[in-house]
Amino acid sequence: MPYSEIEGLSSVGRIRKILNVAKENKIVLLQGRLKKEEETELIKATMEEINKDFKGIELAVIDPGIAGNVAGVRKLRNAVFGMLLGDRQGMTIIGPASIVKEIKKDPHKIELLTKETKAKKRGKKR
Repeated sequence: MPYSEIEGLSSVGRIRKILNVAKENKIVLLQGRLKKEEETELIKATMEEINKDFKGIELAVIDPGIAGNVAGVRKLRNAVFGMLLGDRQGMTIIGPASIVKEIKKDPHKIELLTKETKAKKRGKKR
């Protein structure tokens, strides 16, 4: 989901849009990041909506500015991009807990582990 798709929305609108997509059993790869307050509200809203069909979400934020060995010109470049682009730097991954088992991240890669879902069995009469 490009950041421009949620950029014009209010914080509540952003949260609702992302949560609605996750409730459709889809994984959201969001260009950029939510604000810390929005992440907190997303988690709160998720907790309020948990039921037998919706088990919650898994969330991970990848921020290139935090990648351990960033120094010198790269650090300056990331700072300038951050001022110009705001929350568009990095990536946010949000997926329904019924599908996403675990999200592992480090500065060089990300692993998204999913659960096997049991296909609904269709009863055939013979």
